[in-house]
Amino acid sequence: MSLFGRLQGLLPLRRPLIPREPVSYRPIGIVRNHVRDFRADGWQGVRSDIIFRDDLLPALDAIEGFSHVIVVFHIDRVPETERRLTVVVGNEDEPPERGVLATRSQLRPNPIGTSVVEVLHRRKAVLRVKGLDALDGTPVLDVKPYLPAYDSVPEASLPPWALRRARE
Repeated sequence: MSLFGRLQGLLPLRRPLIPREPVSYRPIGIVRNHVRDFRADGWQGVRSDIIFRDDLLPALDAIEGFSHVIVVFHIDRVPETERRLTVVVGNEDEPPERGVLATRSQLRPNPIGTSVVEVLHRRKAVLRVKGLDALDGTPVLDVKPYLPAYDSVPEASLPPWALRRARE
């Protein structure tokens, strides 16, 4: 019996262990920038405006005091047919396929993206940020303050294949 089957047998639930029905969210804003096509890198210098819904203006109070925020967004332009369970990634000369959940690929089972970005300034319902890897028009689902005590893990480790190849 699979681990999933054993867990389901241990828990006295009248519903599936993992819900089957879709989860939906209402966007809180939209990304505005000059990037219209996908790119693998080069996002560091991209300046974007996140334009928030007017009804959320009070939710932005004090956000400009943070140097960085985490932006959660919907990767809305990757068709479901393009999503993958594995992708070719790594620093080897011929990298093998690896599980998409072990990567930052946008071809994920659920098209959810996250980025830690620098806050440049805020003007009313517009938050200008730098380094957001989202295309113009991307729906924003959430913004959270970046808190180094919680969001930074200095002792974090990576498998060798995930380390950037030294520039030659």
